[in-house]
Amino acid sequence: MVADSGGGRALYWERENALIVADLHLEKASFYARTGQMLPPYDSRETLERVAQAVRATGARRVFTLGDNFHDAAGPGRMEPHARGMLDALTRALDWVWVTGNHDEKHGEAAAPGGTQVEEIEISGVMLRHIARPDEVRPELSGHFHPRLQLSLRGRRIVRPCAVVAEGDGRTGGRMVLPACGALTGGMDAGDPAIVSALQPARAIEAAVPAAGRLLRFPLWKAA
Repeated sequence: MVADSGGGRALYWERENALIVADLHLEKASFYARTGQMLPPYDSRETLERVAQAVRATGARRVFTLGDNFHDAAGPGRMEPHARGMLDALTRALDWVWVTGNHDEKHGEAAAPGGTQVEEIEISGVMLRHIARPDEVRPELSGHFHPRLQLSLRGRRIVRPCAVVAEGDGRTGGRMVLPACGALTGGMDAGDPAIVSALQPARAIEAAVPAAGRLLRFPLWKAA
C-alpha cells in the first residue's frame, strides 16, 4: 500500500487496484447553512474532485470509503446538480463500496446513492471499517478521527493531514487510521490519546505524511 499523490488524503492499494478514502462528510456546508452559518455550498464538489484526481493519478478501478460519507442522513437530498452529477459519474465508472460510519444512515439507499453499502468489509485479510476496533488482531484500515500532524519549522507552525500507522506487536497485524478526505473536516492531533488507545495493542505508532514523492514518518508512541 502506498499513499497517493492527491494531497495525501487517500490510500492506493496497488494489489487490489483500489483507492481508499475516509470521512468525506459530503454536504457539510449545506448542513450548517440550515443553522445560519452561511458557508459556500461547494464542499462536495471539492471533495469529489479530490477523489477523482486520486483515481486519475492511480488508475484505481475500485473505491472503498471508510464511513461518515455524508455529514447527515439528509445530505444526499441536498446535493446540488453539479455535485450529484460528479458522484453519479464516479459510482457508475468504478466498483464503489460505501462503508458506513456514525454520521451515516445505515438503512436504505438515502445515504449511499450508487455503489454498495456495508457496515464493514474484509478484503484480502484486511478489515475496512469506520472506527478502529481496540484489540483487533487482523490488519485494519479505518477513519473517524481525522488525524493531523502539527510541526514547527523555522518558527512556522505547519498542520498537515496525515495517516496514523500502528506496527503490530507480534500478536496483531498492522493498522492504519486514514486522514479525512472531506473539504471541511478539520482534524484531531495525530498523537491524541484517543487515537493511540484505539490502535492498541501495538509495538509503535507513527504519523505518515507524503511529501515530494516520499513518505515521511514521525514517531508518536512506542511501547515501553
